[in-house]
Amino acid sequence: MFNAQTYISRRNELKKKMKNGIILFLGNNESPMNYTDNTYRYRQDSTFLYYFGLDRSELAAIIDIDENKEIIFGDDFSIDMIVWMGPQPTIKKQASKCGVTNTSSLNELETYCATAVKQGRKIHFVPQYRHENILTYHKLLGLAPKRVNDYASMELIKNIAEQRLIKSKDEIVEIEKAVDIAYEMHTAAMRFAKPGMYEREVAGFIEGLALSLGSGLAFPPIFSRNVQTLHNHYYGNKLKDGDLVVNDSGAETTNHYASDITRTFPVNGIFSPVQKDIYEIVLAANLTAIKEIKPKLNFKSIHLKSAEVIAEGLKAIGIMKGNTKNAVEAGAYALFFPHGLGHLMGLDVHDMESYGENNIAYDNKTKRSTQFGLKSLRYARPLVPGVVLTVEPGIYFIPQLIDKWRKEKKFVEFVNYEKVNQFRNFSGVRIEDDIVVTKTGCKVLGKPIPKTVDEVESVASDKI
Repeated sequence: MFNAQTYISRRNELKKKMKNGIILFLGNNESPMNYTDNTYRYRQDSTFLYYFGLDRSELAAIIDIDENKEIIFGDDFSIDMIVWMGPQPTIKKQASKCGVTNTSSLNELETYCATAVKQGRKIHFVPQYRHENILTYHKLLGLAPKRVNDYASMELIKNIAEQRLIKSKDEIVEIEKAVDIAYEMHTAAMRFAKPGMYEREVAGFIEGLALSLGSGLAFPPIFSRNVQTLHNHYYGNKLKDGDLVVNDSGAETTNHYASDITRTFPVNGIFSPVQKDIYEIVLAANLTAIKEIKPKLNFKSIHLKSAEVIAEGLKAIGIMKGNTKNAVEAGAYALFFPHGLGHLMGLDVHDMESYGENNIAYDNKTKRSTQFGLKSLRYARPLVPGVVLTVEPGIYFIPQLIDKWRKEKKFVEFVNYEKVNQFRNFSGVRIEDDIVVTKTGCKVLGKPIPKTVDEVESVASDKI
């Protein structure tokens, strides 16, 4: 946790923004894997962490705007729980750590909400992503489970998003800690991976590092020789000499701030000439985007600039053709770069996307594109100092997508399908860094993780 004043200040700022009513926060509970007492690794809800910081299950909280009152609801451990889990500080003592003086039992939450509903008071909450919490809102507020998120407060979403968007100095320190853990994960993976190993051996190795240095993984890692599968969580392939592998992984600090880093490297430690050509194009797109980032610029424009670098690079080796700007405007580049340049980061690895991506990433002036590839951009608005994002361009050769577009004769004026077909088994390359927007540009966060060809080869050829 941060100090109590941090949470007091956050709640006070939120109270100033909200007009009236009650703000209801539900913490997360334990989630069983296959029977009640065998649970997944516990993760507290990020909104609850942001305003209260308490990292345990069976908690809820109220901020009563009208009465300027804050209450944490929870129950002290019974003797039966102490036998199994050990003694715990009382709810009142835990609440004092975040500057809340009023506490009550969980049973009282239902009474509090029922009274508010009868009085016709506005009860604000953010969209829910866990089914058990949706059912709790059904119980507390009488809302149909399928429609709970329809009643989420847009006023609250917008105010929280505005507040959480700009990271404090303490938050930046936490994210840099998470990136430094990722440094250890990525350099270790480069050294550890060898031809003949299975992907799961490396994936398990880096998960162990994340657990030993922080609170574990920020998300299920992508470690695969099939780079062209963007979110590949299968680890059963045997690594072969000549393979490129993608390592898209990150860690959480003990305060649950995340990192999200991607490196692509050769299993045998040396890029082939063709691999090097594609890698250098992606690296140029990554470095160009980072150089371009500055306040007031629309992140969508940075994405398109990165796409231009990719299209121009692919033209140079005969894969694309025609006018580069026209190819990017038409969306032809998305055959090779079918996702967005990056996303917000913080307490969530995709920060605040649980509030609704369009509510956070887009606004009245910045509408989501319907174009393939560009429509997947997860943040598009103008940049402001303190925003933390990923920058993760990539080039992929997806045989099914190549065949579909070729059959449809799509963008034949921009794509050399004969040449592309020679790369259908290449897989792909992605390079990702975490950055914070500054007053004049941006800063790459954390200890620099090898990403030039020479740096990657130096580490990847130095096998454990």
